[in-house]
Amino acid sequence: MNEIEKQYPFLRACRRQPSKYTPIWLMRQAGRYLKEYRALRRRFSFLEMCKNPELAAKVTLLPIEKLKVDAAIIFADILLPLEPMGVELEFSKSEGPVFRHPIREMKQIDGLRIIEPEEDLPFLMEAIRIVRGELEGKIPLIGFSGAPFTLASYLIEGGHSKNYVLTKGLMYQNRLAWDSLMEKISEVVVRYLNAQVGSGVQALQLFDSWVGCLSPNDYEEYVFPYSKKVIDGLDGNVPLIHFATSSSTLLERMKRAGGNVIGLDWRVDLREAWARLGYDVAVQGNLDPVILLGPVDLVEKEVKRILDSAEGRPGHIFNLGHGILPNTPVDHVVALVEAVHQYSSKSRS
Repeated sequence: MNEIEKQYPFLRACRRQPSKYTPIWLMRQAGRYLKEYRALRRRFSFLEMCKNPELAAKVTLLPIEKLKVDAAIIFADILLPLEPMGVELEFSKSEGPVFRHPIREMKQIDGLRIIEPEEDLPFLMEAIRIVRGELEGKIPLIGFSGAPFTLASYLIEGGHSKNYVLTKGLMYQNRLAWDSLMEKISEVVVRYLNAQVGSGVQALQLFDSWVGCLSPNDYEEYVFPYSKKVIDGLDGNVPLIHFATSSSTLLERMKRAGGNVIGLDWRVDLREAWARLGYDVAVQGNLDPVILLGPVDLVEKEVKRILDSAEGRPGHIFNLGHGILPNTPVDHVVALVEAVHQYSSKSRS
């Protein structure tokens, strides 16, 4: 870190260094709950916004002054690196992300290409450079990707899934195909995240959004080697947040796979989770996003509870347990950030 970066509370927390207050940023902080975002979405499709560097940069910056958060996260989608591998991606209003031709056979896996992110996803790298220019000296910028299991599950299922029957079917019944797919995706994710670092992001988050559908044994057998391979292959000069939902049974394994920070969802108690993980790793989380739909006094009460659970220990980054919900009142989000800053700074003084 340079001298300016050393003063950012978010980056200090990633490295378990003390700061004046607990830093906070929010997953999907530039999302559909903002009227400015909704206005842009009426004019542009989601993929158009992702692939236009100026638009992606604009959306990234939307919540920064409004919310006073301690980090920005580049506007993109976890599935972007899959499209240049040779699959057709679309976003349906009713279905979300859809792959009309799912990947379920070895022949299809053999046809997937290893991408060159600077050449295949230049719009994202340019958006990162634009945002860094705007944020310089203010707050750091986070880059991200989906983790191998989550990306594989989208490719195999063709989109969202409740039970991941097709993903687990390939995993259990065709180990050669599973390993081949995970190897390719892992290599792509390493290149993709390192390219983001090269373009200017100052931290990374690996989203393993759907890995909570697995048992601990299955995680160890079919996922752990690839998550570890990705994390071991990343530029170690920037901190990494390793995040998954419904992952309370997997936390210790996720820590072994790697990451400076382990992201926690709301289904686990922060104090207990940190004690299980050990205090040689930072944690991020873990307010239930639905709390933000309730009254502000409830938001403030939950902020106090979570901060008390962290016990003022260096290495806590406040966040939601997953992304902000679309119908969240903006003033409740502003109140959340203010409460985290005020209560944590008061506690430290």
